[in-house]
Amino acid sequence: MVGLCLTAGVLVAAVLFPVVGGLGLASNRAADTVDQTSGELTKAELPLVTTIQDKDGQPIAYLYDQYRIPVAFEDIADTMKAAIIAIEDRRFFEHQGVDWQGIMRAAAKAGVEGETSQGASTLTQQYVKNYLAFVVGKGSDEAYEKATAATMARKLSEARIAMQLEQKMTKEEILTAYLNVVPFGNGTYGVGAAAQTYFNTTADKLTVPQAALLAGLVNRPSALNPEAGADAAMERRNTVIDYMRDNGAFGEDTTRADQLTEEYKAAPIGVVEDLKLLPMGCVGAGDGPIYGSFCRYLIDYLLEHGLTEDDLRRGGLTIRSTMDAKATVAVKEAAEGQVSKTTPGVANAMAVVEPGKDKHRVRALAANRDFGNNAEAGQSAYSLPAEVTRFGAGSIYKVFTAAAAMEQGKTGIDRSVPIPNLYTSRVYRDGNKGYTVKNYSNGADTSMTLTKALATSPNTGFIILQEQAGLNNVVDMAYRLGLREGMQGVNLAGDPLKEDKSNGPSQGEAVKQGNMGSFTLGAGPTSVLELANVSATIVSEGTWCPPTPIEQVLDRNGNPVQLQEAACEQAVSPELAAALAQGMSHDTLPGGTAAGAASRAGWNRPTIGKTGTTENYWSVGFMGATMQYAGAALTFTDGAAPQVLCGNPVRLCGHGRDGLTGGEVAAPTWFNAMNKIHEGLPAVPLPPATKYR
Repeated sequence: MVGLCLTAGVLVAAVLFPVVGGLGLASNRAADTVDQTSGELTKAELPLVTTIQDKDGQPIAYLYDQYRIPVAFEDIADTMKAAIIAIEDRRFFEHQGVDWQGIMRAAAKAGVEGETSQGASTLTQQYVKNYLAFVVGKGSDEAYEKATAATMARKLSEARIAMQLEQKMTKEEILTAYLNVVPFGNGTYGVGAAAQTYFNTTADKLTVPQAALLAGLVNRPSALNPEAGADAAMERRNTVIDYMRDNGAFGEDTTRADQLTEEYKAAPIGVVEDLKLLPMGCVGAGDGPIYGSFCRYLIDYLLEHGLTEDDLRRGGLTIRSTMDAKATVAVKEAAEGQVSKTTPGVANAMAVVEPGKDKHRVRALAANRDFGNNAEAGQSAYSLPAEVTRFGAGSIYKVFTAAAAMEQGKTGIDRSVPIPNLYTSRVYRDGNKGYTVKNYSNGADTSMTLTKALATSPNTGFIILQEQAGLNNVVDMAYRLGLREGMQGVNLAGDPLKEDKSNGPSQGEAVKQGNMGSFTLGAGPTSVLELANVSATIVSEGTWCPPTPIEQVLDRNGNPVQLQEAACEQAVSPELAAALAQGMSHDTLPGGTAAGAASRAGWNRPTIGKTGTTENYWSVGFMGATMQYAGAALTFTDGAAPQVLCGNPVRLCGHGRDGLTGGEVAAPTWFNAMNKIHEGLPAVPLPPATKYR
């Protein structure tokens, strides 16, 4: 008894008097830490789930480290409060944060300097421990070990913080905070998520057996996992029910209380067959295989424009995206309709952007590949429509040559362009000789208007125009109209530039430095999304805006979160944009390279368009826009060994032969998707060309 009293005296002194003798400075610092920690616990900024929505507010994905649904005191069933108090801290409403009898028992067993396995922790102390482990420590093994270390020093610190909390928070606030922070197993934290996961209900509707089961999981969720070990969980649940009876939860009438106890203990375990776990990431929520490409791009965009992984996975943000679910499904169906999702080595990706002078909203990103991690099933975890691919867009790049040449005053949409069947440039070199190009097919015309050239795509005429406009101006035009990442963010192999540029130069700089005449033929790495945004820039009166997947980001309190997004720019004059749009308006008309695809799709809207086919037939594309929607489709070899693309069905077919063109697979993808996206919309004419004719 004397030893126990001495131990108790030391404990009381350690807890109540942090400044002692010569240890004053260190103790003051410890007291400051206690004050800071207790203050933080009263605010309790818990890790919450971030919800990603489509443009109409429908959830398409969830991001989180800890699945938690915060609930208020009044929204927690009395059964749950009674169960947790009965099994964990039956004197909760009587003590001031520390159970002194339990502390003295622990000290008597182990001594002030030693370790202890008996803590008699109150709910207030457990709240401190769980907060430090799962909120401050983010649930790491190291943080958990530190927060639960069986040492007297840790117990004393925990006790001091608990006592301070009892002075700053009401019992109801502490109980609510505790039930919102503790883990319940299977990735769920807090009673709100636990009620949903195990019973598909809400915290305010928990029955006695349900509440008792959840209370039994606290502090031992893995050992008592009701899905893996129902017998152990049931036994623990019934123990909790007994404690509830003993603590008066079932009334003062002992006969009635005993009767209710047996009824509750006889109830089945009641856990749902398939736990209602909240899907995490871009694969599980909504229609992940379809929406995943957009979701992946959106997350990358947020991380590049001011948010962190912690913001996304712990911040409880509500992210309203620009994704149009109907448009995304239309794009997915169109892409898969041209190239099966399981076709080895062939990807077919499309992006849709809504034009505008204040914002370019990304409405759809999808590919023939389902989004996911099962490569054998033809899935891809990359955002194929958004990332810069290793493959080119072919003759689509002739648009940049045309725009630069017009801006330089070298041509106009009605002016004649020389079209020899074979042309050897003296400006560009192929080793020790001139750079020679030929046209895809020999025609009778030796010249044609720029408008017809854009529709029929002769190679020689655009090499000549590129010479006249200047290669640097053409590369810069590609950047200005929308190939920002493609020209300055990746190298010539399509690899993202390192921060120190050690794997550079950028593609744009490499083309300029190497005087690469082939640039206008579009062999270099290209992003489908950036191509779509190029056409959006053209029909937005020459206004470039960053393609954005974000409509609004709200924090956990509903306040707007500002992103570091680039401002819109006047990339080219409205007059040049209008002339370019008119010059590109004949590709879908008879004689144009996309005319067949447009006709088969029943397409009859005013449209700008340009097909593309790379020289080696490893990739083909189509870029186009109406005044309402802009888009691009690119079909390319996405396997380890690129080959020629052939048709009927689309497949890889070796090397050294002719293959598909952009009008045969990419253009049909575009028209089939855009037909559905434009349903019910009026046909809007393109702006007239008043200059650059």
